[in-house]
Amino acid sequence: MFAGLPELGISNGEDLKETLTNCTEPLKAIDQFQMENGILLPTLQSALPFLDLHGTPRLEFHQSVFDELREKLMERVAIIAEGKEEDRYRKLEELLEKSFPLVKMPSIQPVVMQVLKHLPKVPEKKLKMVMADKELYKVCAVEVKRQIWQDNQALFGDEVSPLLKQYIVEKEAALFSSDLSILHNFFSPSPKTRRQGEVVLKLTQMIGKNVKLYDMVLQFLRTLFLRTRNVHYCTLRAELLMSLHDLDISEICSVDPCHKFTWCLDACIREKFVDGKRARELQGFLDGVKKGQEQVLGDLSMILCDPFACNTLVLSIMRNLQELLSQDALPRDSPDLMLLLRMLSLGQGAWDMIDSQVFKEPRMDLEVVTRFLPAMMSVVVDDHTFTVEQKLPSEEKSSLSYPTTLYLQENRVACEMGLYYVLHIAKLRNKNALQRLLPALVETYNDMAFGDIFLHLLTGHLTLLSDEFGSEEFCSVVFDGFLLTSFSSKENVHRHTLRMLLHLHHKVLPSCMETLMKTLEPPKQSSEPVKELFTQLTEKLEAQKKSPPPLEETPSLDLGLHPVTVPTTTTSTLVRSSQTFLQYI
Repeated sequence: MFAGLPELGISNGEDLKETLTNCTEPLKAIDQFQMENGILLPTLQSALPFLDLHGTPRLEFHQSVFDELREKLMERVAIIAEGKEEDRYRKLEELLEKSFPLVKMPSIQPVVMQVLKHLPKVPEKKLKMVMADKELYKVCAVEVKRQIWQDNQALFGDEVSPLLKQYIVEKEAALFSSDLSILHNFFSPSPKTRRQGEVVLKLTQMIGKNVKLYDMVLQFLRTLFLRTRNVHYCTLRAELLMSLHDLDISEICSVDPCHKFTWCLDACIREKFVDGKRARELQGFLDGVKKGQEQVLGDLSMILCDPFACNTLVLSIMRNLQELLSQDALPRDSPDLMLLLRMLSLGQGAWDMIDSQVFKEPRMDLEVVTRFLPAMMSVVVDDHTFTVEQKLPSEEKSSLSYPTTLYLQENRVACEMGLYYVLHIAKLRNKNALQRLLPALVETYNDMAFGDIFLHLLTGHLTLLSDEFGSEEFCSVVFDGFLLTSFSSKENVHRHTLRMLLHLHHKVLPSCMETLMKTLEPPKQSSEPVKELFTQLTEKLEAQKKSPPPLEETPSLDLGLHPVTVPTTTTSTLVRSSQTFLQYI
């Protein structure tokens, strides 16, 4: 407990024991020991008997004085470190030399740790001693740990790894949240709110202003992204940079070539739209990548692969297409749309670029622009025409055939836009278009329609059509035509289906619900979350049988949708566009 005192010439318990063992008059020996090792203040000696008269033990008195002096010393250390004296760090190093032998003494340890914390460069010998002792390493300040970590990547990795795992668990928990709403979904939190998450704040604190540690974290994120293809690591890469930006850590922000691009994109994500001015700024950053610096494209692609960035880009593309429709203009004539597609393509190709280490922007598939987008616009017109036509008397209806399939297997950029169009028509409560297009999502590029993000959004959007689940036709399309086609091979689809039914079971046609319960019963090898969801659903159905729930009204929502003025088009033109509709997606 008192190790290190003899090195400083201070007597400890062993010295007192030896003195008492060898002396002939113990009381005199104790008095002498107290005189030599007590507080060296002559005027204090005459005052101590007064404490004895009040029954105050000498230990209590000395402990209170010690605590007060320790606090004063720690304050003084901070003042010296924050001062502007040229020799301030020399003073702290001298104090460290004197105090470090007592680092294992609990009462002195805080002082030693305070000195270590305020030294910008702790002597290597002391760092190694702290690192070698688990107890000391555990209690030392993060400022000291940073100096240890920057030369010990494996140790830093051990510290960071649990945080990265926690981050992924939190993101996946959000996607499988029990909340099912179009207004409060995965993309609802603002960028600033997301950056207040525990993991981002801890990583930011661990990095501080240390560029080397920042680079290490980025390398961890790239490696994990490559190993798992999990896009949430891309989100963390952007959030971490912007968290450092919020704290004005210029030492890091100024050397990260992605900083200004990420800052501009972050503003777009906050607005969920890329306006013309910011589009030009983003284009300037992409065009400004110089020869020999192409590696920065790898990081830019990761930032654009962030689901929050992709969401913003695709929403902006959809809005752009609506505006082009109202202007009777072609997609290839819109520079803003071309840039959005360019960034979406760069983000979608992030894994391939980092894996191959070939840092070149992926070449835009011209057919996306010349065939897919015009065909997609024709679908928008077709759906609008279909909606209007349903209101006409039967004798006035045209013989126009409406598209019933989507071909989304060949191009991931086209597939992403196609999926968002399905969400768009669900948001408009366009049951007819949804029934026509949903079964086509069974075959998509890389099974993107069965990814957690899309299923999370789709199940939330389907709550707007909750009353339609009372129709056998609608249930057949949603479940038999889409969700149940892959639930047995993809457990995440099973979970999302059960999540949705937990909210909408009282709206689903009873005969369909009965069949669904038999189909969705989890096999023995299913994970606990699936079994738990099924149990909850079973309990809700049992409770519903005993006491039917009150009728619910679908809330009136302002979804921020802009009406589209559809240009006048002849029926024959629509037929031709419908025939080419998404043939080249």
